[in-house]
Amino acid sequence: MKAWLSQKGIPYDERDVSRDQAAAYEMIRKSQQQGVPVVDIEGQIVVGFDRRRLEMIVAESTARPALGAAVADAARILKAKGLPEQSGAYVGRVTPGSPAAALGLHPGDIVTRLTGRPVNTADDLLQIMAQAERGMRLDVTYVRDGIAHDASVIL
Repeated sequence: MKAWLSQKGIPYDERDVSRDQAAAYEMIRKSQQQGVPVVDIEGQIVVGFDRRRLEMIVAESTARPALGAAVADAARILKAKGLPEQSGAYVGRVTPGSPAAALGLHPGDIVTRLTGRPVNTADDLLQIMAQAERGMRLDVTYVRDGIAHDASVIL
């Protein structure tokens, strides 16, 4: 992982969670898992060395506008919480001042549509956002407390 980040010229902050209890708690809070490595790129959490997903996130963060929300597969998160499964992108954290914040997204929301396209997984959302351009209108459908909501923002 470190070699890949260095090769891409991406600065990183390395934390040894086996020796730093605060870092270990932060990792678990952000990723909902205890596996390492955990990478946080502008709020997008990746557990393990998932090169494809990392490449998508890096491309999004350098060339395209970011949504500003950490997302994961809703079905996996809900199952882990013992709740009925639902497809979509589960919002874990929203960056203040981001398009996600302007949309009114909150942690726990589940994004089900983005720009008219279905969102069944976090990767779906990332792929759609990878095609977004600044100045584009972003239409979002999300579920909060079982109720679907629609919102729009200009990137």
